Amino acid sequence: MHAHREFLDRLTPILQRDERILGLALAGSLAEGTADEHSDVDLVVVLRDAAYDEVMADRLGLIGSWTPLVDGFTGEHVGEPRLIIALVGPPLLHVDFKFVRISDLGERSGDPVVVWERDGSLARALAGRPATEAGYDAQWVEDRFWTWVHYGATKLARGELFEVIGFLGFLREVVYGPLAAELSGTAPRGVRRLETLAPDLAHALESTVSGYDATEAAAALVACVDVYRSWTDRLAAPPRRNELVVGLVGDYLRGVVGRFDIA
Repeated sequence: MHAHREFLDRLTPILQRDERILGLALAGSLAEGTADEHSDVDLVVVLRDAAYDEVMADRLGLIGSWTPLVDGFTGEHVGEPRLIIALVGPPLLHVDFKFVRISDLGERSGDPVVVWERDGSLARALAGRPATEAGYDAQWVEDRFWTWVHYGATKLARGELFEVIGFLGFLREVVYGPLAAELSGTAPRGVRRLETLAPDLAHALESTVSGYDATEAAAALVACVDVYRSWTDRLAAPPRRNELVVGLVGDYLRGVVGRFDIA
């Protein structure tokens, strides 16, 4: 944690000298007080609206002038083009710089911790609109889950084990991680920290992990269905099920895994 604080102490006065920047805030585990020595630094760099395009055009250059930049790239792959994902140092530190207009700061899923602000502008923007935390949409997942399972089963039937292994990881990230967060009352972040936050649920997910082995993959696909049904039955408002697709996909999956000797 010393490295995180030292980095912020160096960075903040540099940003204060740039009049285009209205403030700096922390998000993620540092803001929540759950960070450890391995945590990223999630930063929100708040800009004057009029300066936004100018700053966005030179983000990597600016970051390189603020701190020794080892590597950096934009965050389109995580759905956030305003983001620069960077390694700085040495010592190496992972820092996510998200650049936002002051007029957009109110649109957020959580409340960042203000590190520094110019003339109270961040506090006013945050106070003007409450955070809107996206909840778990059980029906959205249910409406997709069985077609996803059919897709995974076709890959197993074809013998594409790398595809199956990747698919199992996809389900853990998109389905089971958020569902476990809903059941345990924690923040949804895929399966991050699940072993610590909900060890009983993490233990149940062990059965959905497969090595490069067709029999293991078949057993993991079956376990995926079992875990999903068990967990969704525990929800206060379980989703509506299309029993036709559940039955047909279940028959198909049983036909595929029946080729393998699973317990």
